[in-house]
Amino acid sequence: MEKWFVETKRADFNALSAKFNISPITARLLRNRDMETNEEIGMFLNGKREDLFDPFLFKDMEKGTSLMKDAIKSGKKIRIIGDYDVDGICSSYILDKGIRYAGGDCDVRIPHRIDDGYGLNERLIDEAIEDKTDLVITCDNGIAAFGPVEKAKKSGMTVIVTDHHEVPFDEEGGVRKYRIPDADAVIDQKQKECTYPFKEVCGGVVAYKFIKALLSYDEMPDMTKELDDELLSFAAFATIEDVMPLVGENHLIVKYGLPLIENTGNIGLKALIEQCELSDKTLTPYHIGFIIGPCLNASGRLDTALRGIELLTCRERAEAVKMAVELREMNRVRQDLTEEGFKKAIEIVENDPAYKEEKVICVFLPDMHESLAGIIAGRLRERYKKPSFVLTKAENGTKGSGRSIEAYNMFEEMTKIKDIFVKFGGHTGAAGLSIKSGDEEEFRKRINESCSLKDEDLIEKVMIDIPMPVRCVSDALIEELKVLEPFGTGNPTPLFAEKNVTFTNLKIFGAKRNVLKGVVTGEGGARFDAIAFGAADEMYSEIESHGGKLSIAYSVGKNTFRGRTTTELTIKHMMFEEQEV
Repeated sequence: MEKWFVETKRADFNALSAKFNISPITARLLRNRDMETNEEIGMFLNGKREDLFDPFLFKDMEKGTSLMKDAIKSGKKIRIIGDYDVDGICSSYILDKGIRYAGGDCDVRIPHRIDDGYGLNERLIDEAIEDKTDLVITCDNGIAAFGPVEKAKKSGMTVIVTDHHEVPFDEEGGVRKYRIPDADAVIDQKQKECTYPFKEVCGGVVAYKFIKALLSYDEMPDMTKELDDELLSFAAFATIEDVMPLVGENHLIVKYGLPLIENTGNIGLKALIEQCELSDKTLTPYHIGFIIGPCLNASGRLDTALRGIELLTCRERAEAVKMAVELREMNRVRQDLTEEGFKKAIEIVENDPAYKEEKVICVFLPDMHESLAGIIAGRLRERYKKPSFVLTKAENGTKGSGRSIEAYNMFEEMTKIKDIFVKFGGHTGAAGLSIKSGDEEEFRKRINESCSLKDEDLIEKVMIDIPMPVRCVSDALIEELKVLEPFGTGNPTPLFAEKNVTFTNLKIFGAKRNVLKGVVTGEGGARFDAIAFGAADEMYSEIESHGGKLSIAYSVGKNTFRGRTTTELTIKHMMFEEQEV
């Protein structure tokens, strides 16, 4: 079930139009993306790379980079400990490349998803002690690693935490007491005392800022444009793949990073782009998030994320191509296993009446590969429009991942029942967890008992940017909307709507019959080719049963087929006369 709403954020759109030389439509779209000040709008439309925020605005950035500088100058052994997802891989690569460029003696370790679980742990610290490591720096993890940090410090190591996740807290009498690991420096913009202006950067961006700050010291080599370009490209890659909102600083990072990815000089990444058959494409966040990124992610899901690092550090093209082929094949296997697990999860939900009453879905798939839990949880969330957890049997207990909806802060909700977890962490929209074997039903019960969602929170809200008849669609409009690119989370493709159109000349395409094409005719007889994705047979039947009449929420663009380019509407949502619009 869904309800459509029109964004009603107010501003003087004509004044904004005149000031920034944009149409009132674009001005309204910018306001709909929560940009209120001229400074925010100006940065979004006209920001340059030099407008990125000063790295030293991060709490402890000066302390952490000073410690790293001294370690490099004195020849100390440095170990980078990352994470097994794409953000962790990119963050690790950025730190490794930057520290080596500065003359540091460093190596990389990434926890094994199954053997270690998420983030810094005591086994990795024991290994660092055995290898006589002097300094450990984390990336994309560490903010909740209290025990491992304490152990490293007691052994005499210097510890720098760089992370972007939520800071853990205890709540007593309604008052939160935040807990920070006792590292020598903790760099995470989510800390209450951190003055960094933009709070939604990923681990890759924190790592990029760390290297920018490190190389600003007089004793360190200057950062070359070539190095800066490469590290920015991986910060952009991580931002997209970690589903960060593409507004504020992230918008600039991705805007300037995408062309750098497309023209990368990194042999491994170039080979992966080629294997994904995207060498001749203008890359978009979709290509990174749904085609290239999952191949890199597959290494951490089904094998070890160190294979991703090995690809990015490879200097021989033939070897890089071989590794890229293997990663793409690994991703195909991952897709098959995911589909199998998703079908099992649906069967469980559909056959248990209790799930209809519960506001949080919690499915236990004991035999599923634990690396797929997050993907399947995400697909359950999309299907049922509820926060979803998927649990699976692990070597030492039960592990799981969750994916949330806008109205449900997953990390905070889990904190309410934190005593049940062996380990947990995450942020508003996603989380990971470990519990004892046998506690699966207890977790399901308690996460629902503590749930603060109301029935109306579970109704999908479709936010229409502007109600606009299709007759207003023009080449000029499509061209102007490009100033808002790149689109993605937080900066979605503009969504327009018109009531009472007709959708005729319907044809179904695709091996999975998931593409419906036809012609939309709107007010005044305006006609455009249109396409819709999803269960095409169901859509076809529904449209035909209503004589082709419906209301549509749509985006606009161009489609090129056999050398002919035409304007095309993409229908994102449909409603019929008996439904509320």
